[in-house]
Amino acid sequence: MTFVKRALCFLLFLLGLAGLLVGLSFVFAPKNNMSEFGMEEVSANGILGEKENTIDVLVLGDSESYSSITPMQIWKETGYTAYVCGTSGQPLSYTTIMLHRAFERQSPKIVILETNTIYREVSKSNARIAKLANYFSIFQYHDRWKDLSWHDFVGKTKFTWTDTYKGYRYSAEIDPSTRGDYMQHTESVARIPPENVQYVKEIQEFCRQNNAELLLVSTPSSVNWNYARHNGIKVLAEEIGCQYIDMNLMNEQVKIDWSKDTRDRGDHVNHSGAVKVTHFLSQFLRETGLLTDHRTDSEYAKWNDSLKIYQSVVGIIHTET
Repeated sequence: MTFVKRALCFLLFLLGLAGLLVGLSFVFAPKNNMSEFGMEEVSANGILGEKENTIDVLVLGDSESYSSITPMQIWKETGYTAYVCGTSGQPLSYTTIMLHRAFERQSPKIVILETNTIYREVSKSNARIAKLANYFSIFQYHDRWKDLSWHDFVGKTKFTWTDTYKGYRYSAEIDPSTRGDYMQHTESVARIPPENVQYVKEIQEFCRQNNAELLLVSTPSSVNWNYARHNGIKVLAEEIGCQYIDMNLMNEQVKIDWSKDTRDRGDHVNHSGAVKVTHFLSQFLRETGLLTDHRTDSEYAKWNDSLKIYQSVVGIIHTET
């Protein structure tokens, strides 16, 4: 009898703790997705302001993702809607947070994971916070206690902002790379940390459960990429059963010119490089047959408005056909 009482008391304690965490999560979570409301990484979290279930392609990863893939070009060429939820130095622990957060309001059919993040170390503290944050946002936003207002206690959550560029970060700067031989063939396989392999497996399983295809993509980077890393991702892709595209080995298709298509000596592509990367990706997405062209759909009229603003800054998109 004593055991039953103790078990019951422990259960009531857990229920009370869960209730407390739910309440604190409501208070501490930003009530809007703009920086003045306490939202982190506002460009990536602009996806929260998109109309529900209107995003076809979700892009995740570190700065390689938001430098290389420009959704407004995908829209112009195919009528597919894409959003880049990439962030600087994004570890896979934060990738999972962005993945779960995006799927709360969207049902993309394709999830693209830029592979540079797969080789980033995930600290134990970040891993713990990410696991807990997927259930209780208090663990993600606990630092907001200094900025809480009365609205945080009683106000409703309403995400109103989205990024015109849909997570892409435009740069026209040119700083050439001289590392033209960075993809020399080797049989060596760059080791992926076991915990990162597990993260990718969990991402793949989450996508499967939500009827989405996971696609691993290595965008061009003469600083970050090499053949050993290519081999490592290839082995992982085969193990989990998903498709892998490495544009670093597709010079004939993507045609990156490292004398003018990079903004920082080959670390990231600039806008001219992103146009080439995205054009190739648009063609690939079209060939999957999974997505629908929305350009004439009145429900997506705001995407055409965003395209006009985008083109007023970057110019008319010219691509090879």
